[in-house]
Amino acid sequence: MTRSQDVQDVLDRHVQDGSVPGAVALVARGDRVDVAVSGSVDTAGTAPMARNTLFRIASITKPVVAAAVMALVDDGLLAPDDEIRRWLPELAHPSVVRSPDGPVDDVVPARRPVTVADLLTFRAGWGFPSDFSLPAVAPLFDELRQGSPQPQVVAEPDAWMRALARVPLLHQPGETWLYNTCSDILGVLVARVSGRPLPVFLAERLFGPLGMTDTGFSVEPAALGRFTSFYRRNEEGGLDLVDAPDGQWSSPPPFPSGAGGLVSTVDDWWAFGRMLLAGGTADDGTRVLSAGAVRDMTTDHLTRAQREASGLFTEGQGWGYGGSVDVDTRAPWNVPGRYGWVGGTGTAAHIVPATGTVTLLMTQVEMAGPAAPQIMRDFWTCAAGAEPQR
Repeated sequence: MTRSQDVQDVLDRHVQDGSVPGAVALVARGDRVDVAVSGSVDTAGTAPMARNTLFRIASITKPVVAAAVMALVDDGLLAPDDEIRRWLPELAHPSVVRSPDGPVDDVVPARRPVTVADLLTFRAGWGFPSDFSLPAVAPLFDELRQGSPQPQVVAEPDAWMRALARVPLLHQPGETWLYNTCSDILGVLVARVSGRPLPVFLAERLFGPLGMTDTGFSVEPAALGRFTSFYRRNEEGGLDLVDAPDGQWSSPPPFPSGAGGLVSTVDDWWAFGRMLLAGGTADDGTRVLSAGAVRDMTTDHLTRAQREASGLFTEGQGWGYGGSVDVDTRAPWNVPGRYGWVGGTGTAAHIVPATGTVTLLMTQVEMAGPAAPQIMRDFWTCAAGAEPQR
């Protein structure tokens, strides 16, 4: 187990060199919890980072929404093999581009309906490939507002689904792993199957039982003082403000994004991670998910060819439900079975079932691309017990 000073040193070094204005990290294993806090909530030094600082967690929303789907599976309200058109009729008859690099209007019918499992494994046919220039990818950004989270500019769920129905699949259902879009579809699916808005269902089935009192799709006025500013690095190496605390997360969004819309803290996501490590049980013994649901979430479902074709899993990962799963030890932080993901806003969350460990890193600087920034790599290496780069 890493020493708390090791984690603190990693954060302090990256704050001091200007990589991030601030950061909060947590490494927990059993009864031992190491938390490190460094820097400020913004570049102006308005307030110091704190353990309860609120962050836009972006894509580490994805495991949470996958868990919501599995709660409905546990309830018997849907099954992985179910066709989604029962609840999402807009997607009942999808078309597929004849060639991934071909025009969006040169399409063929999908060979079979899209299933819940296709969405959970990101193999439904919608989403980001390694080549963002493909014609069928453009509508995901232009019409569906995929990409960097912008909660106030995305259409409400029914309108969003109608727009998605006009976008052809890039590949046939089940064939290819594609990033992001499936989690947003899953958020709509949860709402329609449960008959409750996604924020309400998450609060009832996950956040309430797990005590995740700071997690949601917006920040209450009384909590804005604990909320970071969010930045993007510019070409000169400086940081440009993307969103302030009173910005896009200061009111409920029209579209609660299952792909990246949540705000949370390290302690809230740690509660979620503890539940997964405990096979679906909360600290007080409340059953949140079945052990089988957790096992399905944290098991790699991709073939080797699908991992290699993704262009993303270059450091020994596959994909479970809502997050990656380490399948080898290619990188110094890899542990076979480690499950979790990273968020484009500078966040990372993982569990390691073999060691009962939860690791969390939260910053407020946008990732420049799919490759993890150095602060994440150093943190993971440190959390795994190795020496971080200096």
